[in-house]
Amino acid sequence: MIARESKVNMVVAGLLLGLLMASMDNTIVATAMATIVGEMGGMDKFVWVTSAYMVATMAGMPIFGKLSDMYGRKRFYVFGLIVFLLGSILCGTANSIVELSIYRAIQGIGGGALMPIAFTIIFDVFPPEKRGKMTGLFGAVFGTSSVFGPLLGAYITEYVSWHWIFYINVPIGAVSLWLISMYYKESLEYRKQSIDWWGAITLVGAVVSLMFALELGGNQYAWDSMQIIGLFSSFFLLFVIFLFVEKRASDPIISFSMFKKRLFATTNAIALLYGAAFIIATVYLPIFIQGVYGGSATNAGLLLTPMMLGSVAGSQLGGFLTTKTSFRNIMLLSAVFFIPGIFLLSTLTPDIPRSIVTLYMVIAGFGVGFSFSTLGISAIHGFDMRQRGSASSTNSFSRSLGMTLGITVFGILQRNSFENGMFSAFGGQEMTNAIMDPRAILTPEARESIPAPVLDQMIDILASSIANTFMWALVPAVLALVCILLMGNDRALAKSPSAPKPKLERG
Repeated sequence: MIARESKVNMVVAGLLLGLLMASMDNTIVATAMATIVGEMGGMDKFVWVTSAYMVATMAGMPIFGKLSDMYGRKRFYVFGLIVFLLGSILCGTANSIVELSIYRAIQGIGGGALMPIAFTIIFDVFPPEKRGKMTGLFGAVFGTSSVFGPLLGAYITEYVSWHWIFYINVPIGAVSLWLISMYYKESLEYRKQSIDWWGAITLVGAVVSLMFALELGGNQYAWDSMQIIGLFSSFFLLFVIFLFVEKRASDPIISFSMFKKRLFATTNAIALLYGAAFIIATVYLPIFIQGVYGGSATNAGLLLTPMMLGSVAGSQLGGFLTTKTSFRNIMLLSAVFFIPGIFLLSTLTPDIPRSIVTLYMVIAGFGVGFSFSTLGISAIHGFDMRQRGSASSTNSFSRSLGMTLGITVFGILQRNSFENGMFSAFGGQEMTNAIMDPRAILTPEARESIPAPVLDQMIDILASSIANTFMWALVPAVLALVCILLMGNDRALAKSPSAPKPKLERG
């Protein structure tokens, strides 16, 4: 008994390391992009570094989830680890932005397999009464990575080298690979199924088109340009074809019959909406702290620690409550903190004390933390082992899509608000491009070169633009509450049904 528990702990440790590595990668890279572009050039192409990873990850999630249902979790989790590590090593050796973008896509392919399958393995390995605690732990890792990633990225870039934001994955991933290879052996019996190639191709094409339209629109190309219109048209056409193909496939990549279950449909809608709202906090709070109070990116990232701790506490409590009450009640408790937290953040001003900002961050972080664990369980609830991988990956896909849509849409709103404020304040004056850029007040050196009266006005405008963005973020947060009310009364089982347990042994 003790030996089996020890092996289970080894498997959990391996999964946690893999999940931490994959979920933190995008945020850790974002803080180093300015340094990377400064060293290698390619300012006009740097957006591809982030886009390549996100596109590959999002496109791969439902595909690997389905394949893990068909042929087993372990082989695709190990595959994801190996590909992710290979991509990490290649990224560290990149000599140009184009090379780095290609290698990031390789990383993304691995990441697309790691995140959803990790949650599915936990659901397979543990009985219902322990799943809440485990998914709470996994959700805490996901929440931690959202806040801790930028801090670690800034520290490594400032004190070591940007190459090590990729190389650091190697020892972490190697330990995860060894633990999973040695201690996890599943007992899933395979059955022959056909692979839905047309579904996979159209899904990947639709996701790629949408992602690049959102990433390039308003940056590289105007929203009404032929390139962006073409990408959106391509997304629409491929998505329609995907829906047509999936309805007729014998083993579809995403089974629409799953969405006939109210709990599954509402869970995915909540994941998308929560992702869209919370990503604003992780992106714009460091900018607010840096721009209003001054200091380095590392210090700004460190000040996000209270929100991280709040999300960890919420995730743990949410996981604990899954066997005590319904998923809807837990998410209602989440909304009680999350929506007021977002509203309070919409009241930020340049004069607000740091202690109050910290309190607001803790409230928002605690509220969203419930979703990291609870939605992971509710997404899989009621499905057998043949559908859990697909269900988990669809939920991960929904959250990632929400984050992408959120940062794009709200990013446009914040940028427009800032630019309009600047033109209103300085429209009749000669302003340099550096001053019109909000990043001009994010470094101590740049702030010193700006006249004090101008700097004060810029701080006011930046704070107002970020507060307005949080006000808009209330829209998805409130819509999520509507979906929560529609979840029904399902709850996790307190006792394990009679089913074969996966083997956990060496070899």
